[in-house]
Amino acid sequence: MTSRVVCGVFCCLFVTWYRMEFLIHLVMLSSLCGLITGYTDGDRVHDLMSKYPLIDGHNDLALKLRILHNNRLSKIDLHNVSKVSTDINRLQAGHVQAQMFAAYVLCAAQEKDAVRLTLEQIDVIRRMCTEYGELQLVTSAQELKTAEMKHKLACLISIEGGHSIDSSLPALRMFYQLGVRSMSLTHTCNTPWAESSSTLLYDFYQRDNNSLTGFGKAVVEEMNRLGMIVDLSHTSWATARAALKLSKAPVIFSHSSSYDICNHSRNVPDWLLRELKNNGGIIMVNLYSRFIACRDHANISAVADHFDHIRKVIGAESIGIGGDFDGAANFPVGLEDVSKYPALIQELLRRNWSEMELAGVLRLNFLRVFEEVERVRDELTGTLPSEAESPPEEVQNPCRLVLRRPDLGGVQSDKVVWSKAHNEPLGPTSLRLWAIILLLPSLLALY
Repeated sequence: MTSRVVCGVFCCLFVTWYRMEFLIHLVMLSSLCGLITGYTDGDRVHDLMSKYPLIDGHNDLALKLRILHNNRLSKIDLHNVSKVSTDINRLQAGHVQAQMFAAYVLCAAQEKDAVRLTLEQIDVIRRMCTEYGELQLVTSAQELKTAEMKHKLACLISIEGGHSIDSSLPALRMFYQLGVRSMSLTHTCNTPWAESSSTLLYDFYQRDNNSLTGFGKAVVEEMNRLGMIVDLSHTSWATARAALKLSKAPVIFSHSSSYDICNHSRNVPDWLLRELKNNGGIIMVNLYSRFIACRDHANISAVADHFDHIRKVIGAESIGIGGDFDGAANFPVGLEDVSKYPALIQELLRRNWSEMELAGVLRLNFLRVFEEVERVRDELTGTLPSEAESPPEEVQNPCRLVLRRPDLGGVQSDKVVWSKAHNEPLGPTSLRLWAIILLLPSLLALY
């Protein structure tokens, strides 16, 4: 028996050694074939990204155009723009086929002119995507796919921050009519109806344990009805959880990363990733160094760690890419602008990601979500637009005008004259005074 055991162990060791030698020689032969044929890792990335060009979930070029050029597109050539990370030439070099451009206005505009500013940002996105032949504004999954077949760079419009709708569902619907197909519920400030992840000390609507109000739920439901993608980047974890439980359609984190790898409040913890998985949505990994490495300096390997971890927790089918270029200051070495995406894909290939997994990350996962959002919209076709309103005690906006007929002290009038200074109606005495002032030149002419 002893000799048989020894013989068996020897045979197992020999087979193991033989297999290892075989694998080593196979790898060497593969590398040698690559050298002989000239087919490099870069060629593999090029072929993969040519077949499955990237859909990028978040880009703030429109914000930079406002800051640097006051939205005057006539003063620049969008093929080559200085002081930014995005232009047409670099998008093409990075194999970006569709870009979600953010219409973003600062939280300081809340309770002021956020709606007007958002309209102006939508205008500049629409202009740049219709005035350049390489670009095409799209509003549906089918239009996105058609643009790819026509070798066009598709533009999708998103709103970054629910403060842009000023707690108005009619405003939300009008933004949809202008082409907006995604909105994040918050930015770095609370709205009257949703809580932000931010630790910045804004004075707007500070509260505890009220992540998504009744009106906030109406916003999510109306976005489902319209076919607008609910974006949970920038929301608090409690708000994200409430939206995930409520939404009939898949949602996205358009530019967030893994909290387990970098414990920044903008990133997503594993328990929330699992709820995202149950919803059928995706997380589009942000490349900003502070969210990748929790400091200003990072490298491509650190970015790939986020992809590896999220794949381990919820699978590659729940991942996309949302670079956040032109919205943040520091990016990893080797990923400084939108032209550098192939370097990230090469690193993931090196880490044994399959080409089909990467096809999903690059575009197929987002397309699935977009199509499912549209399917839910079609199911809700018979549902009337919501008339929900945020209660006045929740929206404490001093710039809002209450539209009602004022008390004119018994004077009957078909029209109301409003004071520009105080938003108050002019009384009878004031009207008589203005009449005398207007007639004074005529009266003086009689003398």
